[in-house]
Amino acid sequence: MSLENVLPPVAEIKESEIIYHNEIYKDEYAWIKDKSNPEVIAYLEEENKYTKKMLSHTEETQEKLYKELLGRIKETDSSVPEKHGDYYYYSRTEEGKQYRIYCRKKGSLDADEQLILDLNEIAKHHEYTKLGCYKISPDHKYLAYSLDHNGYETFTLLFKDLETGEILEDKIENTCVTGEWSVDTSTFFYTVLDSAQRPYQIFSHKLKTDSKEDKLIYHEKDEAFYVNISKSNDNKYLFITMVSKTTSEAYYINAEKIDEEMKLIEARKKDIEYYLEHKDGFFYIVHNYDNAINFKVSKVAVENPEQKNWIDVIPHNDNIRIDFIHCMKDYLVIYERSNGLKHIRIKNDTVDYYIDFPEPVYTFEPAKNRDYNSNLLRFEYESLTTPESIYDFNMETKERELKKQYEVLGGYNPEEYQSERVFAPANDGTMIPISLVYKKGMQKTGNNLLYLYGYGSYEISIDPAFSSNRISLLDRGFVYAIAHIRGGGDMGRDWYENGKFLNKKNTFTDFINSAEFLIKEKYTSSKKLVIMGGSAGGLLMGAVTNMRPDLFKCVVSHVPFVDVINTMMDPALPLTVIEYDEWGNPNEKKYFDYMKSYSPYDNLEAKEYPEMFVTGGLNDPRVGYWEPAKYVAKLRKLKTDKNRLLMKIKMGAGHGGASGRYDYLRDIAEEFSFILDTFNVSF
Repeated sequence: MSLENVLPPVAEIKESEIIYHNEIYKDEYAWIKDKSNPEVIAYLEEENKYTKKMLSHTEETQEKLYKELLGRIKETDSSVPEKHGDYYYYSRTEEGKQYRIYCRKKGSLDADEQLILDLNEIAKHHEYTKLGCYKISPDHKYLAYSLDHNGYETFTLLFKDLETGEILEDKIENTCVTGEWSVDTSTFFYTVLDSAQRPYQIFSHKLKTDSKEDKLIYHEKDEAFYVNISKSNDNKYLFITMVSKTTSEAYYINAEKIDEEMKLIEARKKDIEYYLEHKDGFFYIVHNYDNAINFKVSKVAVENPEQKNWIDVIPHNDNIRIDFIHCMKDYLVIYERSNGLKHIRIKNDTVDYYIDFPEPVYTFEPAKNRDYNSNLLRFEYESLTTPESIYDFNMETKERELKKQYEVLGGYNPEEYQSERVFAPANDGTMIPISLVYKKGMQKTGNNLLYLYGYGSYEISIDPAFSSNRISLLDRGFVYAIAHIRGGGDMGRDWYENGKFLNKKNTFTDFINSAEFLIKEKYTSSKKLVIMGGSAGGLLMGAVTNMRPDLFKCVVSHVPFVDVINTMMDPALPLTVIEYDEWGNPNEKKYFDYMKSYSPYDNLEAKEYPEMFVTGGLNDPRVGYWEPAKYVAKLRKLKTDKNRLLMKIKMGAGHGGASGRYDYLRDIAEEFSFILDTFNVSF
């Protein structure tokens, strides 16, 4: 079958008009938004069939890639056990099974294993299964857990008796992923969602009672805020926090006196954020009062926690962003970011030092560290060349013990690869960090294939983490690069502020400048450059492709936020109002005009575009499936080239794609095969 004779689906044009700011806004593909319409499902299925046909000649490559990706994973493996009370908790995987199995042992690692939750058994009758909340009760007798079976991120909360194995009759629908137990295990606090998928209410549930009797603890009426519940690391206080993108407010409850009325720390003030921990009768607070744009740490006695009583513990620093803190009995652990890298600072009344890390480009994630009395701090370290490594760091002796480094099978040798960080000049002179990894011996001739990833929104930092999947590209001559563009949090709060609202286009030009720099420095050329981003990173892909389609050979765009105007003008959609603090409120003309000037869907033109692979999820609550679908339909109508434009909509999944680990690898194999095929790289 000749692929030239395979014709793409043509979405029907149906005129639709809506008034925005007294102007008529036309949208020929608005009808695709109605998934209850059989025509919509039929169209999406036709797109999926078309993509399958257009990639049919790569099926053998896909299968080989899948086996290669799978071959690097130790399929039967276990996490490092975490001591919690008298138990050691861990999870493990088994060869051939898609999901994790959660277990514990009492008293000793040599004790018999008790199976807590086997997601494989739960997933047998579901196309999609995701675990949300997973909370062991303080007395270790019960598990509170929640499940999502469609990808819509609406979870059902369940309870299991760990002594009998019985699933209790307690069942609560429409919950979020957060929840906390009271100290006496009698009560579980949970969060529910409104019609726009916003966590807006917190209830308390008495175990083994009808959920209809649950007590409403808090109701957040402001649609720009969502609610969250957490617990201090010493388990003494519950914190109820209301958060928008730029503002927060917090209440506290004594976890042993849950019937008492919750108490306010400090009333919300626009653009003021503060977050709580507790230690020795003091609340420790990370906040940005007093123009502390990169945040500072203060403490205050629990008896009088108003902001006027706060005492600085760690002052503001223009060059150091404080992300969050963790309280242990004898130490305060501060997680910071400077020069684009994360750092761990250990502090008490007598010591103040940083943990050293061995590589110039790296990242880490703290473990739960639930043993408040311990001197050991556990974290997960990795880099672009070093696989995930679990360390216990003794904060008293400064000794560290490697508990486990996850194996990469198939003969991976980190010494064969090189990572580095370079800086690209932006249009305004700002230097944009780029993290790179490649096979040693790479020559900067301009002939290397290069995979450039970017995100650049929500103050989310894209840290240089390890991926065994990436090896399949590196071993075939690719350079892998991360552009740490503005809009993310990689270089502090200013970095974020200069890539949002009316500065959003900095995100796009930073990415373009990064690509231009890599070409100028002969890491690659425009004919050998593939770019990838997802969600808000999909917005990035759409924007830069509209702006500079000549700069990229291939574009991969996962669940892309591309229909900016229509989404942001519809407050009934999940999370839209909350997003005003990220993109601006389009009901204000200045923000509407600015969004319209970069919205990928609204700026498609009749011109040549690169090869493109676009994905979406039918049940995605964050970026509606119709965004990539409308985008592809309109682009297919307008583009003047013969390059492939393929779209795949997961009909039973949401924002994160496949939930099973094997299904996920098949998706990666499909993406990689599209890229390799684009560049005629033989397997």
